[in-house]
Amino acid sequence: MFNTIFPKIHKEGYKFLAISILATFVVLFFSNFFGSILILITVWVYYFFRDPERYSINDDKFLVSPADGLITNISERSGPVELRLENTTYTRVSIFMNVFNCHVNRTPISGKVEEIYYKPGKFLNASLDKASEENERNYFKIKTSSGEEIIIIQIAGLIARRIVCQVEQDQELKQGERIGMIRFGSRVDIYFKNKNILAKQGQNVVAGESLIAGE
Repeated sequence: MFNTIFPKIHKEGYKFLAISILATFVVLFFSNFFGSILILITVWVYYFFRDPERYSINDDKFLVSPADGLITNISERSGPVELRLENTTYTRVSIFMNVFNCHVNRTPISGKVEEIYYKPGKFLNASLDKASEENERNYFKIKTSSGEEIIIIQIAGLIARRIVCQVEQDQELKQGERIGMIRFGSRVDIYFKNKNILAKQGQNVVAGESLIAGE
């Protein structure tokens, strides 16, 4: 119950929370009004960096959501040219995370991290389609035990200024395991083939738990 109300926070949030708490105490010494505003900001910082436990289905016939947020697009697309997959057609599901969503990202399926590629870029609104080609982003290619390839792309947004990757190439992952986070509003795309869509555009999903696709 306690962990539900007060979940742990991601280590990326320690510095921001400490600064916010310190600033709140200093400002409260001079002004209750502005101190109260900083208290609200401190609560939001804690809330933003929350890292609650999630419980995946643990069945590789299904893909779980890699992010909390709103599904803004489901479409057929060529694979990322950055991973030399531009001649392969995939189903792409885009999930937009606003500043109130949990920003910890998770792997949608168990497998081995075959490739990681980071590409610097702009900081356009992540809900725009062109953000997948112009914004700062980080690519993961995960290969399952059956040889299936799943692509995950972390895309920085208008406010987001840092993509955090917490896995390494050749690392073995279990479905729903944490792979990183994006600070302050962003998007995650997942590319896959040969699975039926179980989610729908406009649906709110939960990382590591909501089903995106299945056999």
